[in-house]
Amino acid sequence: MAYTVGIDFGTESARAVLVDVGDGQEVATKVHRYRHGVLDHSLPDGTPLPADWALQHPQDWLDALEGLLREMARAATADQIVGIGVDFTSCTLLPATREGVPLCLLDGFRARPHAWPMLWKHHAAQPYADRINASGWDLLKYYGGKTSSEWLWAKAWQILEEAPDVFQTADRLIEGGDWITWQLTGQEVRSVCQAGYKAHWQKGRGYPEAAFLSRLHPDLPRALDKLAPPQPLGFPAGGLTSSWAERTGLREGIPVATAVIDAHASVPAMGVTRPGVLVAILGTSACHLLLSEKYLAIPGISGVVEDGIIPGFFGYEAGQVSFGDIFEWYVLTHAAALYGGEEEAFGKLLQEAARLRPGKSGLLALDWWNGCRTPYVNANLSGMIVGLTLATEPPHIYRALLEAAAFGTRRVIETFEAGGLSVEEIRVCGGVAERNKLLLQIIADVTGREVLDSQVLHASAVGAAIYAAAAAGVYGSVQEAAERMGSRKGTVLRPVPGHVSIYDELYADYKGLAEYFGAAASEIMRKLRELRTLSIPPSGP
Repeated sequence: MAYTVGIDFGTESARAVLVDVGDGQEVATKVHRYRHGVLDHSLPDGTPLPADWALQHPQDWLDALEGLLREMARAATADQIVGIGVDFTSCTLLPATREGVPLCLLDGFRARPHAWPMLWKHHAAQPYADRINASGWDLLKYYGGKTSSEWLWAKAWQILEEAPDVFQTADRLIEGGDWITWQLTGQEVRSVCQAGYKAHWQKGRGYPEAAFLSRLHPDLPRALDKLAPPQPLGFPAGGLTSSWAERTGLREGIPVATAVIDAHASVPAMGVTRPGVLVAILGTSACHLLLSEKYLAIPGISGVVEDGIIPGFFGYEAGQVSFGDIFEWYVLTHAAALYGGEEEAFGKLLQEAARLRPGKSGLLALDWWNGCRTPYVNANLSGMIVGLTLATEPPHIYRALLEAAAFGTRRVIETFEAGGLSVEEIRVCGGVAERNKLLLQIIADVTGREVLDSQVLHASAVGAAIYAAAAAGVYGSVQEAAERMGSRKGTVLRPVPGHVSIYDELYADYKGLAEYFGAAASEIMRKLRELRTLSIPPSGP
């Protein structure tokens, strides 16, 4: 028997799986929650954080890494584990020294927010993304026409502008996933996936030109010296160091694969190795991925990168920055107290919402609770519910939020198709897909298409293990590894004809609202967001 380990570094926790390289079956799995979680109110020492900040603690990653690898080592013999793969939320940007030490762990920088890893959903860099988008940069056409506050260049510029000493001291600006492989192997190796989608690296062209960056800020080209050329997916970044072997019980020298973005790792896990299959990873946010043999500039998507997901294909990405977190927000802030607790509220709301026919809630919502990724790429946009009355009840609101998420998915599909790509099949996975079958049926009804609920548990971690199998030489390519280890099984949900016609009408209204508030009235949402961040004393006696 031979196994590879896949480690999925998420927003609140990390998960490891031990996967049989012969058939892709999970042999063992373990979750490690981060002690500090997401730092969005203050640093560990109490230093307050402004609005729209989202940081993490790198020690949480190391603690999770050691504990999870030790657990995987206990589940098999040292000789049976032949490779390690890592996926990570992205862009999670870490300023570090030349030796890989995070700046936030050094004296003098512990109380400096800009020295800490900026999580993917750190949106405080939006003003810098806006300035990049207004620059006329031609490369943005391969990123839907805009960059994002979530990505590397907006965050790097924010560090440079607001904390120039942090920018100067940092020898490296590195993705969390690349930093983890560096720790495991002792070698700094970047990933084409993370560099391509989040740092605007393009094959044959490289990172952004220094001349362009200097037009944004004269010192911004120095960030290029803090990066490194990326390596392909399924490539061995190096072997496990002796120190990590001793700490975990694994064998020294085990190949460690180049890192991959968490959502993108789900594609091989679902056995997708050809164009036309839309893979929707439904979690806190939603990521929609599609392979193609064509290189197209499509407005409104998140990016296209050659070899960015499966080598040999152009990988297209789009997404919804708010998805499962919208449902969680509603339950925690509004419904839990009514139903006797969080778990009880989720269960009861699902039951009651399932009894409502399409349109029965009388509500229509925009799924922009954390901004809009596709098609507007604007973190200043915010959520909305239209139609509230004194007769509105919690299940009505919950159903409207589920429908809004499905409408956003349909908008993503239409964006791909308008750009010249073909969507022949929809496959879904992720935590929300596992827990919320009503939502999957609504997606089928809203899109008018069959949806394959792949039922691949821990798809990102399994995908990381598949890349590890390629890096270890078990298979000759990522495609071959995905065909042998990926899963094509699942349950098919078919659209209900009577629901489709109603949702077609509601979707047209959703698009009308989205187009109005995404463009003409976006200033309203921006101003409301700015007012939230102002330090104005409360009114009252």
